[in-house]
Amino acid sequence: MDIATVIGIVLAFGLLIGGILIGSGLGIFIDIPSVLIVVGGTIAALLISFPLKSVIGAIKIFLKTILGKVPPTNVLIDQIVDLAVKARKDSILALEKVEIDDPFLAKGIKLVVDGTAPELVKAILNTEIKYMKNRHSEGAKIFGILAAMGPAFGMIGTLIGLVQMLQNLSDPSSIGPSMAVALLTTFYGAIIANIFGIPIKAKLECKSVEETLLKEIIIQGVISIMEGDNPMIVRSKLEAFLAPALRKVEE
Repeated sequence: MDIATVIGIVLAFGLLIGGILIGSGLGIFIDIPSVLIVVGGTIAALLISFPLKSVIGAIKIFLKTILGKVPPTNVLIDQIVDLAVKARKDSILALEKVEIDDPFLAKGIKLVVDGTAPELVKAILNTEIKYMKNRHSEGAKIFGILAAMGPAFGMIGTLIGLVQMLQNLSDPSSIGPSMAVALLTTFYGAIIANIFGIPIKAKLECKSVEETLLKEIIIQGVISIMEGDNPMIVRSKLEAFLAPALRKVEE
């Protein structure tokens, strides 16, 4: 689980609600018509911009980002080196009986065991990376649109509220409350953009880079195993992807 995302969202809402409660009651910041305009309008704009399956897919990608378990890079490298040791000791065919949790690594090893040519293994695995990146890019784009549409519909709601307020100028006592309601739509739009849209788009892009790196390490490891490299050479090739401080120090 990506605990940082959960903490960030909880902290953002906690500080926001805390700041409101210190200065006033929470009730004055709740207005159903404003919620319908901003939230409903933003969802409608997303459905106009993207197919329904893409919007649902973006939500699934986000949930996977929070709930999914990504192995640490060093742990993954150790696992690949262990596979290289077994392949050198017992033969590549012995890898067929090894239980591998990572689906991408398992697929690569299966291709190796089946005797697939190295160029074809690279092509198959790289194609999977390409379309994974496309899915991630589309998910990030959808949250980018969310960040843009939230404030836009907030402004639309504000304009609607101002028009309604101007219709009642004969009643001065209604101007203040009407103006407050008009501004709430801008407030809701800012929340959508700055708590959900922009941060989640950035997180998805960051996670996509991280997952792509892991898969590129796997491809290099799988090809090295196919070529019968010494496990120490395999480790050196894989740790070349890492910053020097993260590389394992050999005794």
